[in-house]
Amino acid sequence: MAANKGREIPGLLFFQGRDLPSGLAVKRSGARLDWASVSDTLPGMTRLTGRSAFLRLLIEEGVSHLFGNPGTTELPIMEVVPDYPQLQFVLGLHESVVVGMADGYARASNRLAAANVHVAPGLGNAMGALYNAKFSGSPIILTAGQQEQGHGLLEPLLYAPLVPVAQPFVKWAVEVTRAEDLPLVMHRAAKVALTPPTGPVFISLPGDVLEEEAELELGASTRVDARMRPSDTALAMLARRLLAAKNPVILAGHELGVHDAFAEAVALTELLGAGVFHQTVPYAAQFPSEHPACLGALTRNQKAVRAALEPFDLLVCLGADLLRMSVYSPVDPLPPGMPVIHVSEREWELGKNQPTEIAIQANVKETLAALLPLLRTQRSAGAASQAAQRLAALAPRNWSAQQGRARIAALEAAEETPIDPRFLMLRIAEALPREAVVVEEALTSSLTLPALVPQRDPKSYFGLASGGLGFALPGAVGAALALPGRPIVAVVGDGAALYGIQALWTAAHLKLPITYVIANNRSYRILKERLVSMRKSERFVGMDLRDPEIDFVSLARSMGVAARRVVDPQDVAPALREAMRDGGPQLVEVMIADGFGG
Repeated sequence: MAANKGREIPGLLFFQGRDLPSGLAVKRSGARLDWASVSDTLPGMTRLTGRSAFLRLLIEEGVSHLFGNPGTTELPIMEVVPDYPQLQFVLGLHESVVVGMADGYARASNRLAAANVHVAPGLGNAMGALYNAKFSGSPIILTAGQQEQGHGLLEPLLYAPLVPVAQPFVKWAVEVTRAEDLPLVMHRAAKVALTPPTGPVFISLPGDVLEEEAELELGASTRVDARMRPSDTALAMLARRLLAAKNPVILAGHELGVHDAFAEAVALTELLGAGVFHQTVPYAAQFPSEHPACLGALTRNQKAVRAALEPFDLLVCLGADLLRMSVYSPVDPLPPGMPVIHVSEREWELGKNQPTEIAIQANVKETLAALLPLLRTQRSAGAASQAAQRLAALAPRNWSAQQGRARIAALEAAEETPIDPRFLMLRIAEALPREAVVVEEALTSSLTLPALVPQRDPKSYFGLASGGLGFALPGAVGAALALPGRPIVAVVGDGAALYGIQALWTAAHLKLPITYVIANNRSYRILKERLVSMRKSERFVGMDLRDPEIDFVSLARSMGVAARRVVDPQDVAPALREAMRDGGPQLVEVMIADGFGG
């Protein structure tokens, strides 16, 4: 039975299996009986089309931007977008860019984002970006228009079942079958996306549901307060174990940034006298780099990570992935027998790959807030003295010391042409305004960037999440919209840039304060390096972008972004300073060495 059709029975009207009072009137339209509302019997009900209800419910859930690339099935939505000026529609020219922008916005704002794509091909185009959003835990309501129910049985152009496509990468996926269900579906979707561990959800919107008009009770939002702290018993056990360690080390993760827990993490570090590594995958800012205890980032090289951790007797993992790696190695990154304490709101990560002595599913900020007073009370004077000594001993190898060494190495390459990527990263670090936000996806070219650019606040850095390319260019657009007033600098490799190049048009269209720095080595250098190191071969097939070379300056200008190319090392600094001062979208293409003599 269709959602707005029914049959009259004395005393009752049956509506989709639910008995309602007979105060509903029935009007005849030909041979069809349609419900017509009797307003005084339905308090709180509003008569809306599905398309209007969809947008209104987004707004009621706190969504301020709808990122999209519309097609014919989304025309009902686009028709009513002008009726809701409080919802800004942000056009992306490819579905991966649409979801990448929503991902960047959600990461930078910690708010719910919304993205809309076009039927099965559009959802397919978005899947790589949705994979990124899954790993970054971005709360996104992703929707796609769908062919009308029944019409899909005829297998028209662009049709395929959408829910099974999205399901592997989202927390919840559903197709709406009646306009009356939109409030329930939308409120549930927002609740699921925003409840830690946060992440994207997917809703399929058939055309007939968008066109349907119905009496709707719009309901209200639900927010789950998941700011859980451990039990008193667990906190006491945790305090005892931490104070018993002779040389602990902390692995700081992106949950510290998401929950604005830098101050608490710093306090723990100083109480324990523990060094702090940034986690292996740089989703976001994790810990203040300039703090004397910061030891910089662990790499994704298993042998190097094991060597870095071996001097310590306890690994304390705070809101981080526990040593997430990339390519296979027979070497385990965790030293044999090293005990692990892991605090995270993501229960799947606890004890996933390594034995964990104490595993606590909780909000990291609330955990530290409850733990710190216990440590202050229980720490002896001798332990305090030892903690201070351990912190002082970190000075020769902490982040600040590493920055000094990285700066010297970069300056030694200052005259090289093509430009050495280390020198480019140094000039970027020097040109950055203090309040700048860095969005990074340059892989081999930016290896030294984490050692040169400090993470000062939880919104200062966003980077690789899943390993899939294409986030940085659109992600910078989302970050700029989420953080008005802060300049955005996106450092992107030439190969990675081509997975999201259409984002330049949106940046120009919205006149956003983004400086894109393209580190152009005219190749997939990471593949060349791995072919040499892993396969002992230098036959590079399908790894060069030279015939013809890609002209990023012309690409940017064609999309409305001012651009320039730099080939002389001495021109790097002034070009970057000028671009960052402009206040609008700018692109600086820097021709760097490819690492193989070119």
